[in-house]
Amino acid sequence: MDLIELVLSYGGWAWMVGGLVLLALELVVPGGVLVWMGVAALVTGVVALLQPDSGWPVQILIFGVLAVAAILVWLRYRPHGEATDRPFLNRRAERFIGQEMVLDEPIRDGHGRVVMGDTLWRVVGPDLAAGARVRVVSVEGALLRVEAA
Repeated sequence: MDLIELVLSYGGWAWMVGGLVLLALELVVPGGVLVWMGVAALVTGVVALLQPDSGWPVQILIFGVLAVAAILVWLRYRPHGEATDRPFLNRRAERFIGQEMVLDEPIRDGHGRVVMGDTLWRVVGPDLAAGARVRVVSVEGALLRVEAA
């Protein structure tokens, strides 16, 4: 109980320190939520310093309402990523979906290989001989799922 009494004795300054701690934690655990909780704690600290006779239940209510409102507004209006001129930058294999190619090695027991560009890709599909035309139907990581074209 001594820790709670210590925090209660500092009043609004406890909220200010708590807000700064939450803002610092956002640097370690990024995600955006702790920023708004930290801002809500700082605003609650300012209110507690300006109105020192406001009790802890009122301060906790102010903090809760501000934190929830700020997080909901942030979730609603945050940017969801920008359009790019290179949509397959980190999903290189997905650009091959729908393309047809000729097998360099036969598909045996469901697995084979094909050269596309400067890369040797593993393919999965029905058993086919080398030289057969195939179409990429899906991608699983760096594995191309193909069917006979």
